[in-house]
Amino acid sequence: MRWGTRRLGEHGARAGSEPARPCGESVAPFRLTLDQDRMMKRKVAGTGVRGTAPRPREHMSGGDLSASTPQASDPKESDLPVRFTWLVQSPLRSGLVRFLHSTSSKAFGIEALTQRFSRLQQDVENCLRELVVFGVASRTPGTPSRYKAARPSDAETCRLLDRFLAQQQTVSTEERSPAVQRFREMIGRDEKMLVVFEWIRTAAKSDISVLMLGPTGSGKEVVARMIHELSRRGSGRFQAVNCAALPDTLFESEMFGHEKGAFTGAHGRKPGRIELANNGTLFLDEIGDLSAMAQAKLLRVLEDRQVERLGGHESVDVNFRLISATNRPLDQFVQDGRFREDLFYRVNAFSIRLPTLRERASDIPLLAHRLLVRYCDANGLAADSKTIDQGALDLLRAYHWPGNIRELESTIARAALSAPGDVIRADDVQFLHPAEPVEKPPDPLLSLREAERVHVQRVLEEVAWNKKQAAKILEISRGTLYRKIGEYGLQPRQSEPKLTPAEQSSTG
Repeated sequence: MRWGTRRLGEHGARAGSEPARPCGESVAPFRLTLDQDRMMKRKVAGTGVRGTAPRPREHMSGGDLSASTPQASDPKESDLPVRFTWLVQSPLRSGLVRFLHSTSSKAFGIEALTQRFSRLQQDVENCLRELVVFGVASRTPGTPSRYKAARPSDAETCRLLDRFLAQQQTVSTEERSPAVQRFREMIGRDEKMLVVFEWIRTAAKSDISVLMLGPTGSGKEVVARMIHELSRRGSGRFQAVNCAALPDTLFESEMFGHEKGAFTGAHGRKPGRIELANNGTLFLDEIGDLSAMAQAKLLRVLEDRQVERLGGHESVDVNFRLISATNRPLDQFVQDGRFREDLFYRVNAFSIRLPTLRERASDIPLLAHRLLVRYCDANGLAADSKTIDQGALDLLRAYHWPGNIRELESTIARAALSAPGDVIRADDVQFLHPAEPVEKPPDPLLSLREAERVHVQRVLEEVAWNKKQAAKILEISRGTLYRKIGEYGLQPRQSEPKLTPAEQSSTG
């Protein structure tokens, strides 16, 4: 599948690198009709920023706040609460306002704010432009652009801003999610992972089945836990099953559970993984390794939403969200008959592809520093007790990383442990796999004349300039060989051994 595309059809939705506004937010500016504006004014009149307003759109086509904010028929100062409420209704805009005003003495670049909020650069730029128009942020002169907090010019807006900042900030679901914090450590300067984050937010809004595609070690289980924790099922259980480690003989007992006495050693009733995932999420890792029998039984559960324990006679209703992951080409498996086509459509309603570490090699130095800080923290060391020099970073960037993030993490830990001092150097970095062989560049194409000259010269050198043998190999007469030697100006190299008088006479 080409990275960066999204397809809709029988295979479900495809999530890729193009930011196709996955959060359901429109590109068109947000506007209110006159009736809607009057209704909103009645709701928020006299309540300051506590009024309700339509959910904002963070993906704006421009920075003209007057064109995108609610407009009243008679613009007066009384409209400010409505407009300000609309401004801070957006989680990203409200977060930017709080962050900039909590560090009012500092100015931040777009890249720093993008990393801070894990949002696409375009979205951050649009929101900052709107904050500048409203007067609660300012842009410092110079290039690249930097932004800092600002005080509005009118007293009414200042009062609304102070009231908003005085309110206790609600901790969002993302901030409470351990998986989200882990995923943010995997985000670098490349926007590919930010696009993945947007698709995760989209998938978490519904119970649609998600299929994650990506190589080993790219963080598929972290993404699955993120979708679970950000969804309405976040309070339920998350059941992870490694299909590659589940033989057919244990599939039914592990997935469906069993009753007492169902087989030797079954001393009591045991619920299966599917039943434990009721009202939660079932994560099937390496689903491409399921046998044909297991695929058929899983398909039946997905269609009926019922399981029957091994040795039982009653069906148990189950309500779970399915997330699957694989590093195998399932679409090719379907064509080869190795994976059921009907099951493929069930699990692939919405797919997210995780990029390899090689696809975002520019992130490797930043990720290496983060992983080193985590290693130091886990081992009771100060965060700055270990550093990586440029030579080691260049070596890490040039490596092909077949194990992706997981291999990078183990490589950093191994280098930090083996480094004799506080600085990790290139000699301290050891890889688990040999370096990828460097392909020899193809020889330049030669003309027919030049190719003949090179070949005649090579044959003469191989036979120590024995012209009789050379003519025999070239299948030409010795007279023709002499002519070509003179035509091309060929001469023996200085290192060529001299022929004896008998050998010279044999050359004719």
